[in-house]
Amino acid sequence: MNNVRFQFDALIASALKRKHVLVPGFLLGLVAVLVVPLPPTILDVFLAANISLAAVILLTTIYTKSPLDFSVFPALLLITTLGRLVLNVASTRLILSADTPTPEEGDAIAGHVIEAFGTFVAGSNIVVGGIIFLILVVVQFVVVTKGATRMSEVAARFTLDAMPGRQMAIDADLSAGLINEQQATVRRDEVLREADFYGAMDGASKFVRGDAIAGLVIILINIVGGLAVGIAMKGWSIIETAELFTRLTIGDGLASQIPSFLIAIAAGLIVARAGNRTPLGVEIPKQLVAQPAAIGLVAAFLVALSFTPLPTIPLLILAVALAILSWSSYKQQQTEVESEIPNQEEAEEEIASPPAPLDSVLELELGKALLPLASSTIEGNLVQKMTDLRANFMHELGIVVPSIRIKDNLALPANTYRLSIKGGVVAEGVVYKDRLMVVAGEDSSQDIEGIREREPVFGYNAIWVTEAVRDGLGDLFLQAMDPVKVIMTHLSHVVKTHASELVSREDVSVMVEELRATSPRLVADVIGVELSISRLHHVMKALLMEQVPLKDMATIVETAVDSAALSLPECVEQVRCSLRRQICAAVTTRSTSGKSVIRCVSLPIEIELALQNSRESKEGLSSAVHHAGLPLVAEGLPIVVVTSKESRRFLRTELEKNSSEVTVLSRDEIVPEVDLEVIGTVTSKGHSRAS
Repeated sequence: MNNVRFQFDALIASALKRKHVLVPGFLLGLVAVLVVPLPPTILDVFLAANISLAAVILLTTIYTKSPLDFSVFPALLLITTLGRLVLNVASTRLILSADTPTPEEGDAIAGHVIEAFGTFVAGSNIVVGGIIFLILVVVQFVVVTKGATRMSEVAARFTLDAMPGRQMAIDADLSAGLINEQQATVRRDEVLREADFYGAMDGASKFVRGDAIAGLVIILINIVGGLAVGIAMKGWSIIETAELFTRLTIGDGLASQIPSFLIAIAAGLIVARAGNRTPLGVEIPKQLVAQPAAIGLVAAFLVALSFTPLPTIPLLILAVALAILSWSSYKQQQTEVESEIPNQEEAEEEIASPPAPLDSVLELELGKALLPLASSTIEGNLVQKMTDLRANFMHELGIVVPSIRIKDNLALPANTYRLSIKGGVVAEGVVYKDRLMVVAGEDSSQDIEGIREREPVFGYNAIWVTEAVRDGLGDLFLQAMDPVKVIMTHLSHVVKTHASELVSREDVSVMVEELRATSPRLVADVIGVELSISRLHHVMKALLMEQVPLKDMATIVETAVDSAALSLPECVEQVRCSLRRQICAAVTTRSTSGKSVIRCVSLPIEIELALQNSRESKEGLSSAVHHAGLPLVAEGLPIVVVTSKESRRFLRTELEKNSSEVTVLSRDEIVPEVDLEVIGTVTSKGHSRAS
């Protein structure tokens, strides 16, 4: 006995080691079944395995946390559909090749599974059995299959439409320091995987519908073919033949339609997750009892119904059960609310801002309702996120962002925050502590319940919704942001656009001292001799105005010294050329062939000459540049303009007058290994033409 057990364990272990051949072997086996007749006993095993596999898929769908955790579902859907159709062919072969002298002996010709299903459902009344079977088929074909197919189509469309917005949200989180580069890569991969999954589900769901249609056709073939075989070839009576083959057809249909029914339900469930990462087995009971008042009203309604001719005892039993459930849910919610301390007064006392001087360069003022967002008792509070933001800017731009002072301002509206630099207000916005912000188009937001405000960074129409409303919306086409993330995204944008104002001469001196540790001879020879701290400070501020990183201080100092005889603007242009690799890296993308390219807009020579002539009118130039760069904006890319070295700074100055966030590069700043892909040209009349 032990020897047999050992051999069985060894066989299982060997199969698991070679699991990569199981699916190809299974598919080849299905092809073989189409050709080779199956004995009834083997068919019984396959039919039972088919039902078991469908049940496993359904329960896995219910308990999985995210559709991406079951990303093989579309492929599995195709394989199981093929398997059912092959088993239908095998069972039809056995039914129509019945080799029995009388109909009474033909019940088990297609195996005991089909016989059991047919006998159990049809019993002694074939008409009743047939009606029950047709009801099951109609429910599957008209309701479940059609619904699952439509849900897959909608999910695929909205997921693909939402990709650009979700990728922009990831980039915003990265810029705000809320996530690091590795986390951003993981999120981007998840967005792509989700789009691939729903796209595959859209196609695979057509197989579910086709499977249901094929099942109906096979049923008709079995009945018509069975009558022909029984009457014409066997010489049986019409009644006996109809009874036998109808029973077998019902059994065969149920043996294949029940697994198909289960997998169709699984297909609908997996695309109906609405972005919830909690297993349905946990989330459905939780949300059903989330409204105790509704359950209590249903209990009262059942009590009222008990006074009608309806059965009293079942109604009262259900009413009592629902009343107990309602009371239990209410008490649990009260306990959770009481445990959600600290309250508003405690939060005001616990604002834990990092030590900062009273004359902080950066200040964040919060209205009264927003004070808990800075409380140290809240996970992911503003103080924690600001630490991440400062580290991110150190890595991205090479500067140390000054400590950000958080303080209350009771003069502000309760849900308003304000950002100041050196005492001057630069931005403000409105957020709601217990709500989430979603950005949606006019069409998709009309029926959404919430508070309508402007998104503070880019001015989009936004809606602040409760978590309950957000859970109902799902994440297929709406990107939700909590108030801390909104504030941090806004703060990151302010720091990036005003970085030049945040670096003082003292900061430059500190950076020079840090450079002394790695390049002592360079610092000793030039700083204070050929290059003053004041000149270096102005160069660095000019670079930061265009978000050029200051991480390579040695190159900046060396080039600034070499250009000491030039004017400050010309010196900055020389430094930019020395930092061209860092500048190009920020706007470089990959072409379809894998080549590094910069997609850009070009300027004709007449506009370049006009820029260098101070007397020429530049009216409409900014709008013309934006018009030419619209194809880049549509792809979520920054607008990049490439021009000559002589006219670059003049164009940048002109665009700054309109607060234009356009990257302007000179041709000398393009590294050799990066190609330029010109998508349009700015014209002198404020229009653009495609290239």
